[in-house]
Parts: sequence; structure tokens; C-alpha cells
Amino acid sequence: MPQPNTQSPPQSVTEKLKDEKKAEEKSKSRFSFFDFLKYKTIKEDDIAELIEEFRYQLLEADVSYEVSEKILEDLKNSLVGKKVSRSEEIEKIITDSLKKSIEEILTKNRGFDLVKEIKSKGKKPYVIVFFGVNGVGKTTTIAKVAYMLKKNGISSIIAASDTFRAAAQEQLAYHAQKLEIPLVRGKYGGDPAAVAFDAINSAKSRNIDVVLIDTAGRMHVDADLVEELKRVVRITKPDLRILVLDSLAGNDALEQARYFENNIGYDAVILTKVDADAKGGIVLSLAYDLKKPVIYLGIGQEYDSLVPFDPDWFIKRIFQ
Repeated sequence: MPQPNTQSPPQSVTEKLKDEKKAEEKSKSRFSFFDFLKYKTIKEDDIAELIEEFRYQLLEADVSYEVSEKILEDLKNSLVGKKVSRSEEIEKIITDSLKKSIEEILTKNRGFDLVKEIKSKGKKPYVIVFFGVNGVGKTTTIAKVAYMLKKNGISSIIAASDTFRAAAQEQLAYHAQKLEIPLVRGKYGGDPAAVAFDAINSAKSRNIDVVLIDTAGRMHVDADLVEELKRVVRITKPDLRILVLDSLAGNDALEQARYFENNIGYDAVILTKVDADAKGGIVLSLAYDLKKPVIYLGIGQEYDSLVPFDPDWFIKRIFQ
């Protein structure tokens, strides 16, 4: 007796094509669905929380409000409207944007070399005046600059024009003796500009290359001090005016910088105590707000612990 046929009847060509078409459409719809999950166009609302977190971190790092807003605006522009893959490193986009913003801000900080500047100027003596409030490390910084110049075959003389602080003159005398560099000092309470003027004349008569002038550092809001510093500048006609700031002072250092710029004027900054884990935001604030370059960093107490500011090093330090 013949067995019943339990197998399905052969599929017609037409039905087979229909099934293949359905499978293809199903596959397409599945791809589109996963594609939607994988790719997303970023909107401003999507990154609002991220932007606020960065704003907090920048302000915590002593970056001024104006600089923070510039960096965050650049970051928004680099993200909003971009179609980002979830598998893509969004962190890389953020890092690249931040690096680019910081590099743009630090443009003025590239390429300054004091030794080259002095040698190329061809003027004798080349006069440098140092400003800065008490406690920022100005006296030590002057000694470090003198040491750096001496190492590079440039002679210098120091003018102890802070005649109101006996301790400042004693400190400079100690460093000058140790470095074997001549020092000109005046009487306690004497005329600071006269001390600086005598140092310049001494440099001329002794064929010394550079005059390094220390100045008084009472509170930067002291009107008498400001007038005194203006007079020193008028009489000495310096080739370079350097403001020494304490990197640990944060936003107070920026206020000092603004005050000195508005009342006296200066050309560049040396930032001290960077080795004490300074946050570094002051560098960006100075470059962006005041268009002033940081040319050297103090990273210790030794004479050779004054290093040229390197924007690339600074950026790496931020993102390490």
C-alpha cells in the first residue's frame, strides 16, 4: 500500500522570488533600524550637561570666565550637528576641540627666547624691569634670569631698586655674591629710580650687557607704589618689562596682571611656583584676556629651575 506524501509541495519560482524579496526588505528594515541606533546627530540639548561639567572644571582650574566661554563655544561648534557613531571615540572629538582652542589662545606664547632677543637687539645695556607684589618670588626670579644669562655668555648687573624693603636688598646681595654678579643698591627709603639709573650708568662704563632692575612690591593697589614704578619706567626706558606672578594665586594673579597693565604696562610674564601643582588656568587667562605671553616658568628653587614656557608641554600636561 503506497505511503502518503508528507513533504511540502515544491515551491513555485514565483513564490520563491516573493519570499526572497520579503527577506531582502526585512533585511533592509533591520539595517535601517540598527543604523538609526548606531548614528545620531548631536543636538545642543544632548551635550548641555557635558558643557556645564566642563565649565565647572575650567573655572576650578583658575581659567577666567571669558576664556572658559570661548573654549566651550568652540566645543559646542565642533559637536552640535555632527553625526557621531556610538562606536566612534567621542572623547577624541572633545579632546581635539579643546586642544585646538588652547593652541589658538596660546599663539602669543610661541617663539620668545630672552637670550636671542638680547643678542639680536644689539643694544648695550639691554634694560629689563621686573614688577610683582611681595611674595611672588620676584627676587629669586631675577637671580635665576641672571644665572641663565651668565650661562649663555651674557653679563649682567642688578639694581636693587626696592629701597623700602631691607630684606629684598639683602636677598639680592646674597644672590649677587653667590653668582658673582655686580649689584647696585641705595639707602633705605632712597629714590628707586636713582638706583636704577646708577646701575645703567655703571653697566655702560663697565661694558655690561644687561641691567636687571628689581622694584618694590607692596600691594598692587598702592597708589604711591604705582607712581614710583611709573617714574622708574620713565627714567630707565626699559627694553623689556616683566611681571612676575605666583601661579598658585589663581584669579588674584589675574587681577594683579590687569591692574599692572592698566596702570603701568608690561610686556611679558614669568610664572613662579609651577612645581607646587599649580592648576595653570592663569596662563590661558593672561594670553586671552590681556594678550600677554608667559615666557618662563619657575619650577623650583635652584638657579637652573627657570624654564622657557612651551605651549605643547602645557597642553600635554592638561590632557595627561
